Amino acid sequence: MEDIRQVIDKSLKPRKNALSAVSLDFGKVPPQAVELEEAVLGALMLEKDAFTAVSDLLKPEVFYKPVHQSIFKAIDSLNKKGEPIDILTVTNELKEQGQLEIAGGPYYIAQLTSRVGSAANIEFHCKILLEKYIKRELIRISSDVITNAFEESNDVFDILDQAEQGLFDVAQGNLNRTNAKMSELVHEALKNIEEAAKGETGTGVPTGFTELDKVTSGWQNSNLIIVAARPGMGKTAFALSMARNAAVEYKVPIAVFSLEMEAVELVNRLITAEVGLPSDKLKKGQLTEDEWKQLHSNLPRLTEAPIYINDTPGLSIFDFRAIARRLKQHNKIGMIIIDYLQLMRGSNDTKGMREQEISMISRSLKAIAKELRIPIIALSQLSRKVEDRGGDKRPQLADLRESGAIEQDADLVCFIYRPEYYGITEDEEQNSLKGVAQIIIAKNRHGATRDVNLGFIDYQTKFINLGTSPFSSYTPSSRMEPGIDMDNLGGPRMEIRPSKNWDNVDDDAPF
Repeated sequence: MEDIRQVIDKSLKPRKNALSAVSLDFGKVPPQAVELEEAVLGALMLEKDAFTAVSDLLKPEVFYKPVHQSIFKAIDSLNKKGEPIDILTVTNELKEQGQLEIAGGPYYIAQLTSRVGSAANIEFHCKILLEKYIKRELIRISSDVITNAFEESNDVFDILDQAEQGLFDVAQGNLNRTNAKMSELVHEALKNIEEAAKGETGTGVPTGFTELDKVTSGWQNSNLIIVAARPGMGKTAFALSMARNAAVEYKVPIAVFSLEMEAVELVNRLITAEVGLPSDKLKKGQLTEDEWKQLHSNLPRLTEAPIYINDTPGLSIFDFRAIARRLKQHNKIGMIIIDYLQLMRGSNDTKGMREQEISMISRSLKAIAKELRIPIIALSQLSRKVEDRGGDKRPQLADLRESGAIEQDADLVCFIYRPEYYGITEDEEQNSLKGVAQIIIAKNRHGATRDVNLGFIDYQTKFINLGTSPFSSYTPSSRMEPGIDMDNLGGPRMEIRPSKNWDNVDDDAPF
């Protein structure tokens, strides 16, 4: 009599070795529903519209038995050629492909239609098959991880990358697909319009910058926003200013993923901007008694702000997605900021191909924004071509570094441009450009493209509104006198009492 293990091994031979090994080790058969597979294939050959209803749920790998995989491939081939799908056409297609005997022959194919009366429940059956397939994939990935982990020659970080990518591919390839009715969509759109009418910031997450919010109506849910600039233009400062405004003024929970700076460094910047004291003085702790009081009196609002900072270096897109999901579930975050995109890691398969890796990351970020229904702001570097150009060196979409996919995937692309950085202190109409930062909206999938001027205070690494008050032309070099109310600049309320001693101000403070 044949050994029981040989019998089991033969029955599992068509499956992958890793999956079979796990099944034998645990004495279990992989998750499957052969009867439902037969019913689904029979239904596909009974009704001509059945395939259209479930085409986005099925692929050959979803079927457990290789025989059923062959039959489904024939059905899929007929559908692509626009030919009818029934017992005769499927049998003929398998015959032409030389797969008829492998698929069980004409008699087995004919028997499939007797397994089901109609295609009424085919979608429900397909969802069960998909669940079984996902479970088998999880077993296979876990088995690969176990096998590789026992091999001493394998690098542990390569094993982690492979495991992350495997799980990520399973999740990406099997997302729930839903079709919403027009009545539901119109109702939701009308609700958004009514909510926007109640406030002044529009339907999205407000930035706190009046003119920018007028153009964008706030950062919209499910959007990927790219904020790009050359080093030194203030990308991080701009992102933190938006995070602070949204969290403190509008109580929107914000998640900041800092791949470049430590969390404490970011908090130091937020404190500098919040209390209105020069960053140089705060770093050295050289504060007067009044300034210490100013520091402590302005911190409570920032301390209570719903801002969550993750400073994991070299964060992979897979880890980012997992963390973002948890933050959305437990902390109800309304926006994510990533500083910055080029420091993220993609899949292990794209190592050595940087453009493909960045493309994969940008596509994934857009998918995550859509899944979580929140805006994701990703800071990005610009190429050196900006510096090599003559003229005013205004950035362009072609300057986005390492991948054109960033431009394609993004719903909105804006650049930070400070003319003063390049020694340009006046515009064509002789207006001062000192302390002025231009937010250049170069791509806006849902609205207009235009430039928005903001104020930039270098010694506080902070962006502010430029209002129509007498102080709208304020620049750091003008050295404000104590008592100026920054509320008049049109931005969020921020009580600022500058120090009377300006001798220690560092005009070259990093930003």
